[in-house]
Amino acid sequence: MRFESIALLSLALTMGGSDAFIPVSNVVQRTRASSPPLFSATPKEEEKTLRREIAEKASVVEDEAKYSLRDGEGMQGVFVSDDQQTSSASKESFEAKMERIMKPRAYPLFLAEKAAEILEHTVDDIFKDTPSFEPTNGLKEKIVVLGTGWGAASFLKDVDTNKYDVTVISPRNYFLFTPMLAGASVGTVEYRSITEPIREINRKVNFLEATATSIDPETSSVSCESVVCDGTSCDIEEFTVNYDRIIVTIGAQTNTFGIPGVREHCCFLKQIEDARRVRTSIVNCFERSNLPGLTDEARRNNLTFAVIGAGPTGVEFASELRDFIEQDGPKYYPQLLKYVSIKVIEASNTILAPFDESLQKEAIKQLRRTISISDPEVRNQIPENFQLTTLMLESSVKEVKANVIELNDDTSVPYGLAVWAAGNGPLPLTLSLIDSLGDAQGKEQDVARGRVAIDPWCRALGSNGKILALGDCTCIMRGQLPATAQVASQQGEYLASLLNKKYEFSPALTADGVFPPPEKDPSQSSSLSESIATFASQSDGYAKPFQFLNLGILAYTGGGSALAQVSVAPDLDSIKGKGQLGNAVWRSVYLTKQVSWRNRLLVVNDWAKRSLFGRDITQL
Repeated sequence: MRFESIALLSLALTMGGSDAFIPVSNVVQRTRASSPPLFSATPKEEEKTLRREIAEKASVVEDEAKYSLRDGEGMQGVFVSDDQQTSSASKESFEAKMERIMKPRAYPLFLAEKAAEILEHTVDDIFKDTPSFEPTNGLKEKIVVLGTGWGAASFLKDVDTNKYDVTVISPRNYFLFTPMLAGASVGTVEYRSITEPIREINRKVNFLEATATSIDPETSSVSCESVVCDGTSCDIEEFTVNYDRIIVTIGAQTNTFGIPGVREHCCFLKQIEDARRVRTSIVNCFERSNLPGLTDEARRNNLTFAVIGAGPTGVEFASELRDFIEQDGPKYYPQLLKYVSIKVIEASNTILAPFDESLQKEAIKQLRRTISISDPEVRNQIPENFQLTTLMLESSVKEVKANVIELNDDTSVPYGLAVWAAGNGPLPLTLSLIDSLGDAQGKEQDVARGRVAIDPWCRALGSNGKILALGDCTCIMRGQLPATAQVASQQGEYLASLLNKKYEFSPALTADGVFPPPEKDPSQSSSLSESIATFASQSDGYAKPFQFLNLGILAYTGGGSALAQVSVAPDLDSIKGKGQLGNAVWRSVYLTKQVSWRNRLLVVNDWAKRSLFGRDITQL
């Protein structure tokens, strides 16, 4: 059953069923490109090399700085007020109607609509029959979903596969609960505890483990690359998949802002591979510092952990790392703790920009607190004025070298590990799609900055409704939204709901040449939530536009404390929590937001295991 809270965050549920298979006619093998033989490598190593080759090719973006979006940017002012809408008094009748439809629905009615959706989902889940595989007869609309992130997972949970032939394409065959990556990077939770196979989320969709390289709107096809191993050799295979409609939810990648050395020397926190690399590097720093013959300065440099970016990702990682040092450091590396330093480098004059100022101050207080070590023998080895965490605000990075970070004020910061958590940028596939959609996208890029410009119904501008997009790779032109899991998840649910009701996303143009909203199928009855939305927006005959329900933001600040900022209404102050209360909210929300009971049990087990036995530092 799905549980969802209007006051906090929605709870997702898993779907069952049987694997579906894509029709052979929908996949056309183009080439099988051979790669240079790696005679000294095992098949597994060769496969990893080719996968890395595809991943690197799919992430290189020129002139990254012009697409810069700071971590957490856009969280302020996510409610759209009436005065942000243009006046419709002088518009033609249809245009005036569109203005009225796109105007944000009155908040009390919007909450009633969301409450009705909860009730409808709950009833559907109780009486839903066990899904069974139904082979396609070629009459279903073919939907291709690119990505396996928050938006894709939410869409796949809810989409009616009895009406659509759904194919998912992604190099990652699992959904990742990204808010807990910081914890996974230090061993607070294990990697598999925060992942769920896409085939388990919806067993009736077909999944292709491949990387999409380009989308051709003219032929309604997507080109892909995948690593295929046969015996002792591996090749990169290229193929295309045709679609009737495609949903682009590929997210974003870490933006280096074009700063030299970042990609070469810094770790990121976007994927499981990033968390694994960080976790290994932390242990390596300690083990390297424990070798004989090193000077105190060398040990101090090796055990300096630089975190660039003080948004939610950077602060949560610094806090998790601090917990590891305080809780597990005395057990494993007691003689090295006096050399450890965490340096949080931030270009602006504050941290956690999306949060209220009082919570920002609380986060700074937590990061700067005196190191807490329970073992008196180890505590006596720590210098009297020892400062574990240093906040370097208004400090922008000029260059990252192998062992030193150069700042623009000519300060040099030696480090053993640098984690870059400074912002988001587009993937090459996103920029390629923008170019292929022409002027409709190009004229919006001053605002969209490398993201796909979409209308309030998640249709990519210039695609005639054949390309839908959501999540971090998009920008709604009327009222921008933050690049968060909340937004992508709600957009995925929204699109699934409209498609299940058979709304026509590609209606004919009006007599004036205006592209109207998705049109309702007259044969479909209206649910209670739809009726409320129709009344609120006066959108009879058309789909309601997407409206984001901002339920608040959370951040872990270490030592069993966290920040919680829960939004109540557009014109009311947020409810704020900190310390142990904030931590209780943080844990309960992150636990309920896991996509399955399996994940919830694994996360609880990890928390209990960490409390009893500490974090595992085994190098495998």
